[in-house]
Amino acid sequence: MRIVIPLFDRFTALDAVGPYEVLKFLPEAEIVFAATKPGPIRDVPTSLALTADAAFDDIDACDVLLVPGGPGARRLLDDDALLGWIRRMHGGTTWTTSVCTGSLLLGAAGLLAGLSATTHWGAVDVLESFGATYTAERVVFQGKIVTAAGVSSGIDMALALAARIADQTTAEAIQLAIEYDPQPPFDAGSPAKAPQAAKDLLARGI
Repeated sequence: MRIVIPLFDRFTALDAVGPYEVLKFLPEAEIVFAATKPGPIRDVPTSLALTADAAFDDIDACDVLLVPGGPGARRLLDDDALLGWIRRMHGGTTWTTSVCTGSLLLGAAGLLAGLSATTHWGAVDVLESFGATYTAERVVFQGKIVTAAGVSSGIDMALALAARIADQTTAEAIQLAIEYDPQPPFDAGSPAKAPQAAKDLLARGI
């Protein structure tokens, strides 16, 4: 089972690494990080890098496509080469998935028109501009397309996907292996819950 995760400059690392840590446990999983060309791709300049194993042009098909988001995703919404590649991959996938603003790339590729989908709360207007209907859920399944909300929800999505690819017991075993037992110290993980002071600080840039 080939799982391909495309990388691009200024992707959000946890969007890719969170699902990777889950899906790598699936039987016979082969995970390939891809980019315009092989080599290190950074989440922000001079910061964390992941290594792309292959170029997009080297991959002709995959079973699972997992598109991360990040600040760089918005810059690629009119990148015909990447969007065309996403469409080609989607044509042969069993599952096409996204995390955070990765859903904007699915939308720009024409895959979300008429579907319910989710994304980071700060990108709802862009998501809906592609004909999707935003729903404020952590994970949304629409046929073979699966979208996850912001950043950390990629782990939830990957566990839900693992249950469908394998079974619930396998997914639960993976959850136990990574000790995914969220107990956040604060209840500020969504705009509906976050105190105004936190929103103000984020708006100023943290």
